[in-house]
Amino acid sequence: MSLELFKLNGKVAWITGGTKGLGFEMANALASVGADIVINSRNRAEAESAAKQIAEKHRCRTLGLQADVTNSPEINAMVNRTIKELGSIDILVNNAGINVRQPTVDLPLEEWQKVLDINLTGPFICTKAVAPHMIQKGWGRIIHLSSILGHVGMAGRPAYTATKGAIVLLTKTQALEFATKGITVNAICPGPFETPMNLPLLQNPEVYQAFVAKIPLGRWGYLHEIHGAVIFLASNAASYVTGTTLTVDGGWTAQ
Repeated sequence: MSLELFKLNGKVAWITGGTKGLGFEMANALASVGADIVINSRNRAEAESAAKQIAEKHRCRTLGLQADVTNSPEINAMVNRTIKELGSIDILVNNAGINVRQPTVDLPLEEWQKVLDINLTGPFICTKAVAPHMIQKGWGRIIHLSSILGHVGMAGRPAYTATKGAIVLLTKTQALEFATKGITVNAICPGPFETPMNLPLLQNPEVYQAFVAKIPLGRWGYLHEIHGAVIFLASNAASYVTGTTLTVDGGWTAQ
């Protein structure tokens, strides 16, 4: 009976930026427990390819759609199409994000704004687009992707840390707003994972080891180690969990 709580049969999960890295892993994780999947990306071919891979592996319904999370009309159109073709959107994973590694004095204002637009305004736009549908159904799961850098600072990451810290407070605020609507809102805060975004760090032995030195478990995270967190927060197993952050970081923030 307990394992049934984690199953997502009949649910539709939307993962923004789910074509690669942790987004693709989380899409596969949710599909593995029964969810149908919709992925959006600014690149249509990548979205369609990722959706096809997931459909073939998990025998679920999928959609891969082109839509920019910073473009409200595109997102609204995507939500409407998904509901028309798949019947609903029950789970939203706000995963799309970017990082610019430059200190404050060197960071161009346009780069600062780009990070804020994608990492913070994007989740707001996507949540705003799908929440009315979830409210109407009386059930929903909204999962934001923050980071350990939403809890601790790191030199050279002013835009990224600002957005990820803001996501933590956005999570708490939206959890309060939707608490009586059958919708939970939580955030996952990953530590260093071996993702395409982190490729420059992974390819620099000195920087890689500097990160490892901060991780009590002594290594970076493997991509599949995000599966349990997203399945839990998306499922009925987390029905009494809202407004919180689940840190998956090998112990970094325990220090």
